[in-house]
Amino acid sequence: MHPPIYLGDEVTAAGYRLAGVEVRVPAPGEADAAFAEARTLAPLVLVSAAVAARIDAAELRLALMALQPLILIVPDARGDVPRPDLAARLRAQLGMEA
Repeated sequence: MHPPIYLGDEVTAAGYRLAGVEVRVPAPGEADAAFAEARTLAPLVLVSAAVAARIDAAELRLALMALQPLILIVPDARGDVPRPDLAARLRAQLGMEA
């Protein structure tokens, strides 16, 4: 079984590597290809918020809705790109936003 894959920056990747996760640091313009490859290999794909922002939005949305592999968007060490506020999105979809 293939280990989980982390796609993100080098600093955060070092921590994931110590935990036994396979890491990939996609160069600018290579995020879509790295994401597609990771989805075919790993049962769990961890994507930093910065890399997720560079992936095609429609492709990312479909991948997040798929049952396998499990895709998680995680914060990176720099915190330049905030994670999506899922709670606010859910409240808006349920009509609970004021």
